[in-house]
Amino acid sequence: MVKNPPYRDGHRYGPVKDRSQMYNPQNDRWTKRDTNTGKFIDQKTDKDPFKGVRKEK
Repeated sequence: MVKNPPYRDGHRYGPVKDRSQMYNPQNDRWTKRDTNTGKFIDQKTDKDPFKGVRKEK
């Protein structure tokens, strides 16, 4: 019988909350932002967006 993996095993269930991401066309990268404070948190080194983080318009 196949079982589902246990909870809290290191991977994410559902979307990341209180974060958003936006595309920066000047350096062709995605930047993650905290929606509560508005500060930028992280920037991707590759050109793919963050997984599980909502996109700003």
